Amino acid sequence: MNIQRKQASARHQNRLVVDFEDNRLLTAVFGEHDRNLARIEQRLGVVIINRGNRVAIEGNQARRDIAKKVLNELYDMAGRGQNLDLGTVDGAIRMADNGGSDGDSDLSTRGLTTKVETVDGTVQITTRNRVIQPRSPAQADYMSKLAESDMVFGVGPAGTGKTYLAVAMGVAKMLAGEIDRIILSRPAVEAGENLGFLPGDLKEKVDPYLRPLYDALYDMLPVEQVENRLEGNQIEIAPLAYMRGRTLSNAFVILDEAQNTSTMQMKMFLTRFGENSRMVICGDPSQVDLPDGSPSGLAHALRVLEGVDGIATTRFTADDVVRHALVGRIVNAYDKEEEAVTTGKKAPRRPRTAHNTKASDDA
Repeated sequence: MNIQRKQASARHQNRLVVDFEDNRLLTAVFGEHDRNLARIEQRLGVVIINRGNRVAIEGNQARRDIAKKVLNELYDMAGRGQNLDLGTVDGAIRMADNGGSDGDSDLSTRGLTTKVETVDGTVQITTRNRVIQPRSPAQADYMSKLAESDMVFGVGPAGTGKTYLAVAMGVAKMLAGEIDRIILSRPAVEAGENLGFLPGDLKEKVDPYLRPLYDALYDMLPVEQVENRLEGNQIEIAPLAYMRGRTLSNAFVILDEAQNTSTMQMKMFLTRFGENSRMVICGDPSQVDLPDGSPSGLAHALRVLEGVDGIATTRFTADDVVRHALVGRIVNAYDKEEEAVTTGKKAPRRPRTAHNTKASDDA
């Protein structure tokens, strides 16, 4: 009996209880079939027990405190009407685990206006239907630089939000009247920058290459506003091949897939910079589609421009991937393979199991 009392006492000492006022919001916080709680338990190594409006968190004290921050942040988001998917939960965990948001932010009511705000030292963007907050320390650094710097390089693997956050910031600054227009550019490597043979007008020719940018725009603005602003040239589609000779003033200019520029194309693009403009260059140096032996303009620019006043760089890693968790593991696997090739070491083989042994024998 004494042993049971001691065990119960130990559990009580390792338990943190959090009370919430509104039970209705907890349905969204917990997620369907408590999947959000399960995610927090899995990522932080804690046990969460929910009863009514009370949540008990058991585990290591530091982990309990982080879990409490995450739950408070999710509760605040639910109160603002945000959708709490697993990506949002992962982002809240990353920020809490790295000393980011403390869950006590007080955001003004969502409206139809897209705007940039700083809450508890973290830059976030309020759009017509959501609040875009950083989901990793690197994203927080990137959003801060997008808000303040004239030229920003966002470099890292796919799925880290480089382009999406740049488009969101551009829309916010356009609606706030800080700039007159948004210019979206991307090298059309697959067509050799020669788009004339494709059917349709210029916009129709480059649409396939700029689809990710459109997807981000439609997340920030109603479809009809995007179309109207495209027709009025407030949002301009400018393939890299057509940028030569221009001076881009009063604009928020985004170059996507910058790793597929040549060194001369990159220099040409960067020197288009005009008065009252912002430039964002997004790219993944590990996914260069240029012909073999052609140096990437992105890698060259990062080397040449390092330390130049007015230019900021954020480097993302696989830990900052905000798509499905599998994407981060894929990026890590490719990075390890590339490192093994560079160092001359063989990549580790998968352990032989009954399953893959049979597959090998069948082959």
